[in-house]
Amino acid sequence: MLDKLNWRYATKKMDPSKVVPDEKLDQILEAIRLAPTSSGTQPFEVFVVTNPEKRADIQKVAWNQAQITDGSHLLVFAAWDTYTADRIDAVVDQMKDERGGENPLLSQYYDNLKANYLPREDRTNFEHAARQAYIALGFALAAAAELEVDSTPMEGFDSEKVDEILDLKSRGLRSVVLLPLGYRDESGDWLLSLKKVRKPVEKLMTRID
Repeated sequence: MLDKLNWRYATKKMDPSKVVPDEKLDQILEAIRLAPTSSGTQPFEVFVVTNPEKRADIQKVAWNQAQITDGSHLLVFAAWDTYTADRIDAVVDQMKDERGGENPLLSQYYDNLKANYLPREDRTNFEHAARQAYIALGFALAAAAELEVDSTPMEGFDSEKVDEILDLKSRGLRSVVLLPLGYRDESGDWLLSLKKVRKPVEKLMTRID
């Protein structure tokens, strides 16, 4: 896995003639689905955008980054705009359905969760949900690397414009991060030949024994 993580980089130029196969795309999406989130709420959705017009519109409000249209797929991670009783209850109901009935301890846990989350400001709840989406983004990046699919995580975009393009507001969602998927253009990517640079372990990690 570490070899694959060394292989990956934030691809700057993708080859528009190469398409990520459905099998690999499905595995990346499954890694996202399996990612851990706070209290198992999964407070986000992922939009897989292949429509050329939609991607071109998004590119215009994302600093004109070419990977959005040169890659074969664009993943848009969109977090819940807030937590609601209905959204949390839906999580509990799914657990009941798939685990064979109600668990009093689990029900009490989520009642406590609602008591803590629902009084908070929407902005606080959205920011919390967005952090959960970033956990899933990490899983997507690792899965793509394992499959040797190139990817470029992006925060450089006008989220309000992307929300309009994908009509996210009507679904109670706000875009938080983009992830184009595709294959590197080895002849046209200036970053490919450069050494991967990361802080040394001793500067990044502190062991507390």
